[in-house]
Order: sequence, then structure tokens, then C-alpha cells
Amino acid sequence: ILDAMTTATLTRSAKRHALLFPTNKCSLSFPPSAPAWSARAQLSWTLDSRMHRVLHSSAALIVKPALGRLIVPRNRSALVHIPQMMIQRPRCSLFHSAGWRLTSQPGLPRPCQSRPCMSERHARCRVDGSAPSPCSRAFFLGSSRSLSSRGEVLPAAVASDAAGATADEDAAAPEAQQDELPKNFDPAASEQRLYAWWEQQGYFAPDETLTGEPFTMSMPPANVTGRLHMGHAMFATLQDIMARFFRMRGRPTLWLPGTDHAGIATQLVVEKMLASEGTSRAELGREAFTERVWEWKREYGGAITGQLRRLGASCDWSREQFTLDPKLSDAVTEAFVRLHERGLIYKGSYLVNWSPNLGTAVSDLEVEYSEEPGAMFYFRYPVEGGVDDDYLPVATTRPETILGDTAVAVHPEDPRFAKFLGKRCRVPLTDRTIPIVADEAVDREFGTGALKITPGHDPVDFEVGKRQGLEIINIMNNDGRLNEAAGKFCGLTGQEARKAIWAALEEEGLAIKTEPHTNRVPRSQRGGEVIEPLVRDQWFVKMQPLAEPALAAVSSGDIRIVPERFEKVYNRWLENIRDWCI
Repeated sequence: ILDAMTTATLTRSAKRHALLFPTNKCSLSFPPSAPAWSARAQLSWTLDSRMHRVLHSSAALIVKPALGRLIVPRNRSALVHIPQMMIQRPRCSLFHSAGWRLTSQPGLPRPCQSRPCMSERHARCRVDGSAPSPCSRAFFLGSSRSLSSRGEVLPAAVASDAAGATADEDAAAPEAQQDELPKNFDPAASEQRLYAWWEQQGYFAPDETLTGEPFTMSMPPANVTGRLHMGHAMFATLQDIMARFFRMRGRPTLWLPGTDHAGIATQLVVEKMLASEGTSRAELGREAFTERVWEWKREYGGAITGQLRRLGASCDWSREQFTLDPKLSDAVTEAFVRLHERGLIYKGSYLVNWSPNLGTAVSDLEVEYSEEPGAMFYFRYPVEGGVDDDYLPVATTRPETILGDTAVAVHPEDPRFAKFLGKRCRVPLTDRTIPIVADEAVDREFGTGALKITPGHDPVDFEVGKRQGLEIINIMNNDGRLNEAAGKFCGLTGQEARKAIWAALEEEGLAIKTEPHTNRVPRSQRGGEVIEPLVRDQWFVKMQPLAEPALAAVSSGDIRIVPERFEKVYNRWLENIRDWCI
């Protein structure tokens, strides 16, 4: 199919015939007698050092460029027939040269008028009769003829043999046949079909024949229980741009997809299912419950990956990972050990966010605070060794925690309470006495200015307790009910104990008043229940050594936060971050 002025070598591979250009620059000329080409058409190829393959099939002339460009002289026109297989190959950038003008010549085989162009850059275009194409860079599906170098139609047997290599791909291509182009593009009718075909053809897998530097990235694993939200749409868009960009640059590209087992979220879903069956996690036991979780994952766990496909994410699904797969579990263990050896992971008793419903600790990011109507309770702390009117007025939103108090703190510069410093006071409803201490953490304007300290059930009190060397008393079980340390209130829930203890304070004459107050209530992001701060033996990551370089990267300008006002949010969060419960 090459003009005599161009030399070429015919080689046979296992799958196809190929004509290889041995030179860096050559021309293809087609004589006026060629029925599928305009008499004025002259096509010149500028090639890089890589060879271009020109394949011959029954569809027409197939040109498979690597990094070359098709040059059409100014004021020249050509009628080009390109097979369907070529147009729909996502990695093929075909003839993106300004100046193309496609026309239909009288007496020549007309391009297929019923099939739309499948170019990524130009969604749909076609030639209609002799009218010019509305798209200046359009490519069209080929005629059924095959041409020799003299413009002669090749015998069917020869054409069939030459086309064998592409038959499978053409057969697998999505059908785009229709009588008329619809007025508006309907993505629902086309995108799923096209995406499925791309995936079946392996177009998202790394091309191992390429020799460039590989580009790889991992998808942030979406929760296996999750549904698509704006965060997924954002990362999928940005990573998809990067993946397609590096493929187009000729680099072998791997975008590795995966899902996260989302332990707490999955547990919640399965527990709700068990409750509807009249049973529970505790009744099933650990092994049986774990099997039910795996059952659920196998049946319902793929919704999020289907939604990512609908976004068009061009990741290699043949390599999809799951965070409980053996290799990934081994990686988690390895990372844990390395961090422990560096002193960044430790085990200790620390105040954690405890979820009574789930029976587990959750991280700070899994706690959401809501503004809810409540009350401020004012009551008296009798001062030891004083007269009847010697008492400290204290205010709290959680009177149920009084039974775990181990100190009352006042500000060191508050003259109202200076006479009480160094003395002790009696915990209401008990026989215990606790110290009155000075601490700058006390807000003199909040409540009465005297703060009850419950290190076992409040984050601020926990820090005060560490500074003051106070005892930690836990009054709550894992299920959120009060334990034996609460005395006669043992077994009550937090809300039940709040009412009962306030009633007892009123009975003893220690209650002063209540006022309406908007409380900032911590709730579980997963289940919505109230989170209880409890001291537990847990594993933690030391955050200060990790936060410092992150703060320095922004302050030095190495990382820029957009919009700029969020830099303050970023700094405030990292400057006040606590050790991370894992």
C-alpha cells in the first residue's frame, strides 16, 4: 500500500502483518486513480526515532502513530477513512492537527454516515452528503474496501488475512450504530457501555511495552460500606487527570484502586441487620460475627467501586485491593512495628472517646459536636472544717460526674476564692474529701469561676489532673452505665443518673439553681450516640514529632493552602493536636 518511492520491509508477527518504516522521514503519495482518496491528497509523516506501524486491514488503511504528527499542506484537502477500532482506542491521539477539512468526493465511497466519531476530544461528528464536517479535527469510521498501492481493491482473501489481528478488537467494540444523531448527548445511554468496553480491553492497565519511567499512585481507599460524595468526586477527578496525562506522555501508568474494610462502619451495618433478626453480636460470638461481616462484604460491598466507575475513573481494576487482604494486613503490621521501634507508637492509659454502643474507642476525627439545648446546674461544695456558710459554688452541665470528682480548681488570681486555696472540700453525696487547687486553665467568667475536676471523664480535667497529680476515678462501665464507684446510683445510664443525682442534691440542700444552657455534645460520627470520655489502656501515636514538620512546611511556603484563610485552621489544629488513639 506504499508508493514505490518509499521502501519498506514486510514482517510477520504472531498476530498480524506489519509494515515498518525504516527511516525517520518519509512520504505517502496516492495516485489519482485511488478510489478512496482525493486526487489532491498528499500525506506527509514526520516521525521521531521510534518506528510507526502501518497496518492493513479490511476496514481501510490503519495508521497507529506513536509520537508522530500527520501534516496536511495548507489549502489541500483529503478524504480519510479510519477504522472504528482506531477511533475508540483511548490511548490513541489521532491526527490532532489544525487544518483538517473533511469533504465527500462524488463517486467515492462515502464515510459511514450513521456511526459517530468516538474521539475523546470530539464526542460526535459526521459527514452528511457533500457538506463539510462541523468538526475541524474529525475522524470517521472506515469503508469496507481495502486498497493496494495502485488504488486497486484487494481480493477478499488477502484483506481477510490482513485484518485477522483486529477482528477481536472490532467485535468487542461498543456498537454506536444509529439512524440519526440525537439532538442532545445522553451520557446514561453511552458512558456505562463505553467504560465497560474500555475496561474489558485492558486500556487502564499499564502498557508493559513502554520504556518510559513508570508513574504509579494509590487511590485513597473508599469505605467498602460507603456511597459516593463530593470528596470521592474530587480525588477521582484529580487522580484521573494525572493518570490520563502520564499515559498520553507514553509512560507506563498504574492507578491502583482499593477499598477500606471500614471496621466500625461495617460493624454498625451488620449489627443493625442482626437486630432485625432478633440477635446480636454478643449472642453470636466473635467468630460467627466475623463470618457474618465477611458475608455482608461479599454481597453488598461493591457499591462504591461501581460509582467510581460511573465517574470514569481510569484505574486498573484488575489489581483492586482490599485493606484486609493478606498482603495489606502484613503491611499494616510492618508499619506498626517500625513506628513502635521509632518510639512513635506507645501503649498507655489515656482519656479516649468511648462509644458505648460500639464498645470501642474512636479517634478525634470520628467525633462530631452538636449544639443541643440543656441546662447549667449550680450547687454547693461544703468546705471541710468551715461553718455552714463556708462552701464553694460550682456549676456543671453534667452533675452525674460529681461522683468522680477528685478536686475543685480556681484561678490563682481570683480574689473570690483565695481564702479556700490549700483547703479541702467534701464531694456531695459521699464521704470523700478532695483538695481545692489553683490552675490557670480555669475560666473565671464561666459559671461561678470554680471548676469541679473529673480527670476520668473530661479532656480538660484530665490535663489539669496530670498537672496537679490528681487521682483518676472511673465511674462508668463500657456500656455507658454507672459502675460500683457511683454507690447507690450504680447501674443507671448517664441521663438517668443526672436526674437522680440532682434530685438527691436538692434533698440535701446543696442544689442552688438550674439555668437553660446550650451544650456542645460529642456524638459518634458513625452511630450518632453520645461519646463518653473514658480513661482506657489504648495504643497511641505521638503527634508532636509528626505535627512539627507539617507546620514548618506551610510556614516556609513549601506547601501553600488555598484559600489562604484555611492556613489558620490548619495551624490551630496541628498546634493543639493530642496523641492519636489508634
